[in-house]
Amino acid sequence: MPGMPETPNAARQVSDAPSPRRLLSSRKVYEGRIWDVVSDSFQLSEHGDELVRDYIDHPGAVAVLPMNDAGEVLLMKQYRHPVGMDLWEIPAGLLDVEGEDFVVGAARELAEEADLVAGTWNVLADFFNSPGSSSEAIRIYLARDLSDVPDHELHVRTDEEAEIELHWTPLDEAVAAVLAGRLHNPSAVVGILAAAAARADGFEHLRPANAAWPAHPSQR
Repeated sequence: MPGMPETPNAARQVSDAPSPRRLLSSRKVYEGRIWDVVSDSFQLSEHGDELVRDYIDHPGAVAVLPMNDAGEVLLMKQYRHPVGMDLWEIPAGLLDVEGEDFVVGAARELAEEADLVAGTWNVLADFFNSPGSSSEAIRIYLARDLSDVPDHELHVRTDEEAEIELHWTPLDEAVAAVLAGRLHNPSAVVGILAAAAARADGFEHLRPANAAWPAHPSQR
């Protein structure tokens, strides 16, 4: 019908893709304690104008949505100074250990921030946190078949992490909190909504924990 959108087929699926452009120069303009700021000069096309963009050069991060046998998800409250708020989040951390496998990093964060070990891991979603200003890529895992970290292996949390408060929440209540604008952490928002969508088929079509992640900075 005229004016009706066409139905996508396998060859025309919506999918982000690499788009190499001519890089003229790249230099570090700020060296930070955790990440740096770089300034790139590039051209969109062979005869295009020179463009300059400054952005955060980020090592990437992983986040984990823990889900228990009752279908509840674990949220944690933590103070975030840049926004001056206590945010309900999910366990997450930087991929700043060279050579560390992505899911190993996620398991480390789950143990350190939630005192949990997971027997089943799947990829929930991959996203760029702020692609206009940062190279940060984040992978969110769904962690199930949970058990407690042994007492002698518990991580001692310090600084802001020392104030972490943990709360099990039914998935539907977490979704409602997102849609009502009560939750703002991007990894929590994406993870909760992705888990709700994946639940429709019993999580059968989630990617395995070792699924390729070509969008991560180390893979590009």
